[in-house]
Amino acid sequence: MTREQTLIPIKKSTRERLKKLGRKGETYDQIINKLIDIFEKKQMRFEK
Repeated sequence: MTREQTLIPIKKSTRERLKKLGRKGETYDQIINKLIDIFEKKQMRFEK
């Protein structure tokens, strides 16, 4: 693990849900960032 990485404890069921959202070869970091991007875009639309 590099200095930029961290461990985030999650339930196995949550990990499985994340896997289903990702594409082959996508890391959990990429999947989580994609979800954050979607959330932030929706928040901006809501705040207008």
